[in-house]
This record gives sequence, structure tokens and C-alpha cells, in this order.
Amino acid sequence: MRDGDARWMRYAVELAGRCPRSASAFAVGSVIVDPGGRQVAAGWSRDTDPLVHAEESALLKAAGRDLGACTLYSTLEPCSKRTHRPDATCTSLILAARIPRVVIAWREPDIFVTCEGVALLVAAGVEVVELAEFAAQAQAVNGHLPGLRPKALWETRRRG
Repeated sequence: MRDGDARWMRYAVELAGRCPRSASAFAVGSVIVDPGGRQVAAGWSRDTDPLVHAEESALLKAAGRDLGACTLYSTLEPCSKRTHRPDATCTSLILAARIPRVVIAWREPDIFVTCEGVALLVAAGVEVVELAEFAAQAQAVNGHLPGLRPKALWETRRRG
């Protein structure tokens, strides 16, 4: 863990709390931070349109910036499959932006799809850090999802 990781993940969890709730989607917060520890952009699920993902929103707000030395923080593993925008998964957008480091709070449980975001990022050479100490906070923001009731949280498996 680097200096600032906990601070930025706390902020991402705060952003996730701003998400309009949806029975068919996670509430996620994301922040992009430059090497000097300054915020480049931030977003949360459904902040600009009903289909936008948190990482996608932050990346759109950072359009035109060189993100090649930045860190992206997300409260959930970046998606690797999408129904509404299949060519614009968060994982593919992160890779296209050449972000070298991604920090997450927890891995996406198999509620909607089987997510392979971490595996794809690692295979592409991206450093992925999981801050498990923030998992409960990120999960709590998603308590509106039927698949994340307390018993389901205990049964959420970790892939790796």
C-alpha cells in the first residue's frame, strides 16, 4: 500500500454513496489520482447518465489528459463484461488510458456476470492492489442489491 491509498479509497467509498440506487447495478465510486497525489477526475455509477459506470465516468472527465502515471481507485473490481456497452468495459477503458495502477476495495461477486477485470488488468501488466479493509464499506453501499444481503456477503468468493 502506498501513502494516500487509504485516503483516496475513503473518498471513492463516499462517492459510491452518491449513486442513484438500481436493482440491476452496483453503486461504485472511482477517483483518478496523479503521481503528485492530486485528483485528476472522479465519478460514480450513474452520475452523468443512467448507464455510466464509475470508472468510465472518471475516465471521460479526464479525457485528453495523460494518465500514464496515474492511479485509479475504485470501490469495486472494474467490469470486464457489459450488456449496454459491450465494447466499453471499464477494464478495456483503463487499458486504453494506459493507467499503470488500479486500487480496488473488493472484487465483483457473481451476481450479474462473472467479472474478470482483475485478471485481465494483471495479464496486461497493470499493478492491481486490493484494499480488503475497505470491502465492508463498499459492500454496505450496495445493500440494496438482493444478492448482497448479509448472508450473501459472507458467501462472496474471492477470485484470484
